[in-house]
Amino acid sequence: MGNTLELRSTTQRYPDLFTPAVLGAMEALAWLNAERRSVMVARVARRADRICHHTRIEFLPPDSLIPRTSIRVQDARDGNFEGSEVPPDLRCQWIQGTGPATKPQATAASGLRNAAYALLSGADGWMFDGEDALGQVETMALDNQRNLKLSIANDPLFLEIAEEVADEMNRWAQGFFGRPIIPDWRTQLDFTTRIFRCRGLHLDDRHVRESDGTGFSASIVDLALYVVNNHEQLRAAGWSVVLYLPKIQTAEEAAFWNDMLTALERHLGLAVGTIKVYVLVEQIEACFQLMEIRAALSPHFVGFNTGRWDYINSVSDALSWDSHFINPNIDAIVMTYGYMRNYEDRVRRAVNTPDRNGRFALWQGGMETNIPVGTDEGVTAGMKRAIAGAEREQREGASGKWVAHWKMVHIVRPVWEKVGEENQLGRVFPRLTYTEQDAAGLILLEPAPRTVRGARDLLSVALQYGNAFGQGFQAAALKPADFFGDDSILYLMEDMATGEIRLSILWEWLHKGAKLTEADAGTGSATGDTITLKLVERLLDEEFGKLQRASNRDVHDDSKTTTLPIARAIVQAYITDPVKTPWYVDLLNINLDNYDLTTAQERIARYLEAFRRDGTRITENLDFER
Repeated sequence: MGNTLELRSTTQRYPDLFTPAVLGAMEALAWLNAERRSVMVARVARRADRICHHTRIEFLPPDSLIPRTSIRVQDARDGNFEGSEVPPDLRCQWIQGTGPATKPQATAASGLRNAAYALLSGADGWMFDGEDALGQVETMALDNQRNLKLSIANDPLFLEIAEEVADEMNRWAQGFFGRPIIPDWRTQLDFTTRIFRCRGLHLDDRHVRESDGTGFSASIVDLALYVVNNHEQLRAAGWSVVLYLPKIQTAEEAAFWNDMLTALERHLGLAVGTIKVYVLVEQIEACFQLMEIRAALSPHFVGFNTGRWDYINSVSDALSWDSHFINPNIDAIVMTYGYMRNYEDRVRRAVNTPDRNGRFALWQGGMETNIPVGTDEGVTAGMKRAIAGAEREQREGASGKWVAHWKMVHIVRPVWEKVGEENQLGRVFPRLTYTEQDAAGLILLEPAPRTVRGARDLLSVALQYGNAFGQGFQAAALKPADFFGDDSILYLMEDMATGEIRLSILWEWLHKGAKLTEADAGTGSATGDTITLKLVERLLDEEFGKLQRASNRDVHDDSKTTTLPIARAIVQAYITDPVKTPWYVDLLNINLDNYDLTTAQERIARYLEAFRRDGTRITENLDFER
């Protein structure tokens, strides 16, 4: 592959993906990998500096320039930049579904069913995930790309599967709604806008590296594979080339993404701005630089998305040094809670600030994780919560929201259909301000429970998620072990973010001496007791035991002696180490396709030692075969 990059042996099975055009694009962008690594080193250094000097995140100086650009910060805040026009197929995105286009150890025919569910769902857009919800075991990332290419091209195999899936979906809808939801499956396939979420800048690819063994950017690989393989087909069909960009922390990182996008467009001979992007606001630092991020990504930027789990994790991580900042139980931190309420408000005001041409941006609301599977009583209650959440976001100004399962599309979409507006561009909200009070609002805590039950839930779901990740299920239907067998308590669709935040809060509770707000008879804990290492280790033992005893329905039997013990080792190392690990996913990634506990323990220790020593994150694939 030239002198710059090296492909893993497994890629030889994917000549349809690693075409000469794709290889040429990756080589053309390879020079950006060293800069990407520098940007990530700077990210870790900012984090370390905050911890060392006990400093909070601040707004940028208004007269400074956004790094990597010639845009003055104040000009960005005033909308004095050339923004992007929202293309026709993104103007009405009431419901966007999310999920990958494959599943673990799946044949093409089996994996393509995921793509069929998505494109027949009735969602206005579907974010096919290459990041938090896509398993990375074996060749899943490549299978995902292959299935996207086949479905976008309406390959005969995909069409055959789509026809079968449409019948299945209609049978379910007939029982649930009393009517079919797909009148004409072939026409329905053309309704949903195809969107792809790349992996973040902090991740290395598992199948491509530099020729000297250095890890290579997963973001660049995803860009090349998705855009180069599909842009001609997408544009010929009248669809936009649309990406979601995750884990951006600063306007400088947004500007780096802009450099990558522009370099790829120029390499392909496309007009700058052909690729359109949403940015997930899932990092607190980004919330201090929203208009700057919009400006740095123009002319590609079309909208923001507000999420819950990743954002909570970022707040917890940014304040890991502050002994007074201690989160409550995870289920108390909803979008109307303290710092979350202020975060959402800043996003809606940012998208409704016009650029110099009077253009606004989109706001896609957060994830609906409920699935209509369970007892009649449980499903009814869950769907009421889902609809109420959608109604709240619509009232607040969101142009649409996310759902994590195709069955939720027709349950939630009527909230926007009743209103009938394409979007909420240009709704009048107060302009953003940049005061000390604004900064304080972004870390605002409010009274809420912190209980042993909350700790059990954090541990149970964190263990289950780590186990699912190791099995290739980065998107998994989960609930705490105490509710296994109770179908009135619904499973929720969770992805990588749910593991990240649960370990962040557990670390916070343990290392900041958090106190319980309620007594617990089972552990003999009293109101006001400190959460100790002894208590956490006892709860970890008990929750792990519940998972080992669970049925195959909830915890796959073949994982109980392989990936589940590894997940436990990672959870225990993360929450007990005095130096807080920046990403749970790092420890999971270095153990992908590894089922030996001793090997896992060695890798965990190696990672923690490197990070403690100088902030080095081990992110490369430790099992790369040439």
